[in-house]
Amino acid sequence: MRAVGLYEFGGPEVLRVIELPEPHAGPGEVRMRVRAAAVNPSDTLLRSGTHAEALSGIPGPYVPGMDAAGVIDEIGPGTRTELSIGDPAMAMLLPVTPKPDGTLENSGGGYVEYVVLPANWVVRAPAGASHEAAATLPMNGLTALLALDQLALTPGSTLAVVGAAGTLGSYLVQMASHAGLNVVADAAPADETLVRESGATHVVTRGPGLAERIIARFPGGVDAVADVALAGPQLMDAIHDGGTLVRFRHPDEPGGYQATSTRGIAVQAPFVPDYAGRADKLDEIRRLAESGVLIPRVAAALPAAEAADAHRRFAAGGVRGRLVLTF
Repeated sequence: MRAVGLYEFGGPEVLRVIELPEPHAGPGEVRMRVRAAAVNPSDTLLRSGTHAEALSGIPGPYVPGMDAAGVIDEIGPGTRTELSIGDPAMAMLLPVTPKPDGTLENSGGGYVEYVVLPANWVVRAPAGASHEAAATLPMNGLTALLALDQLALTPGSTLAVVGAAGTLGSYLVQMASHAGLNVVADAAPADETLVRESGATHVVTRGPGLAERIIARFPGGVDAVADVALAGPQLMDAIHDGGTLVRFRHPDEPGGYQATSTRGIAVQAPFVPDYAGRADKLDEIRRLAESGVLIPRVAAALPAAEAADAHRRFAAGGVRGRLVLTF
């Protein structure tokens, strides 16, 4: 089968079309004919070598892709599932999987024609959604849901979303607003309408001095800040004593940072693999999309052979919505 992968880490040019053995579904598994795979920041981290040391000695190719959507075309013997052959489906994958001993396994991602997964990793795609739109939902949707589940804010609480115009930020704004939270979001002037349409009740200008602008709007500080944009620990200045900062990168990853507080501010770091295999959570994302709470945004769809170009466009910034590879 066709796949897009890499044998050495580096820039977008290391991505290439490769041939891999075609997998088949075994007991407890389903196979999806992948039609679309979203391009995410996690894909660029894998490609550039963030996990190179941990993967040392583990042979390639390494196949990126945490999001895939397509059609169920095989169900393994004895598999119990509500899915049927021909159902449009979506899944979150883990291209590298943590093992109990702390090492990583090269398990392969979604930049492939066929993917085999445990049945509880796959759910129906939202009714009426294109494969490209469905591919933008699993990883970002589950990350946003996990962050909100961990925060457990009560309706009426105030959440600031930094990086609100991006895909994850947008999903956070939409889901938080739906949950009854008071959402303050940052935006450049060109993105203000987009952010307000996502459900933000307050919009402040993005960029340096953001914490001060949030405090000017909420003098007592907000209950929590979700730092999707990796703006840094200075955002704690916008949070009241005992509030919460949510960061989305490990300190050792590019853009990651340490954050400590003398004011009792907790720091949370949603680790989306914790929701891998949680069909109940992924199906919640499906329902939110079907009800119109989550609006998938596809920036552009490119043939899989143009994966390097997609990564270059992503790195250039300014993309609103997800770039998606089609197979």
